[in-house]
Amino acid sequence: MTTPKSPFRVALYADGANKEQMLKRYHEGLAKGFTTNPTLMAKAGIRDYAAFAKDILKTVKDLPISFEVFSDDFHEMEKQAAEINSWGHNVNVKIPITNTKAEPSLRLIRTLFDKKMKLNITALFTEEQLKGVREILKPEDDAIISIFAGRIADTGVDPLPMMRKAVKDFAPFKNSKILWASPREALNIYQADESGCHIITLTDELLGKVSLRGKSLTDYSLDTVKMFYKDATQAGFQL
Repeated sequence: MTTPKSPFRVALYADGANKEQMLKRYHEGLAKGFTTNPTLMAKAGIRDYAAFAKDILKTVKDLPISFEVFSDDFHEMEKQAAEINSWGHNVNVKIPITNTKAEPSLRLIRTLFDKKMKLNITALFTEEQLKGVREILKPEDDAIISIFAGRIADTGVDPLPMMRKAVKDFAPFKNSKILWASPREALNIYQADESGCHIITLTDELLGKVSLRGKSLTDYSLDTVKMFYKDATQAGFQL
């Protein structure tokens, strides 16, 4: 099977915890990496965190994949990070920027980088948080900087200026990648691409919309009318 070529510079990462969908996207070839989190895994009904991760890693051996710690205690987070890191050379350990008490995790992040772990620093929302990461980061650190642009936009704040600034501010850190997290619509892929982001995470539904790029709006209009007609007919609606 021919691997589909992405029309974007930004790398498309599949975000989810559905094994069937993840492996489908892996074999399809459009996704260049994978992310998940405890919330997605819980919603998918997963009860054995490590077993699920190791099962996926039996197939996904050559693309980046992020798994997150879930303790609220920094000492325990460090132990969980070491366990997750041991699962594979392609694993990025996700560390939230704070714990639930709003205590910054920067000291732990620096410790893990010093242990040569690849990290995905997640749940970043503010310039202050990004500044804190830059202050402890070294050029050799392998870091994904996950900025939750979609959730920022949910509050009525345009995330594009922050994303563009982050790309510029982290440019001296050659092993760091800016990730556009929590996209809400396919347009966000184009925005992430234009802003210079290195990665955008996409649900399976949004990954499916990549194929709509360049589609005639006239044809799309007709397809939509046909859909309405087909669904009304199949439902047996009458007036």
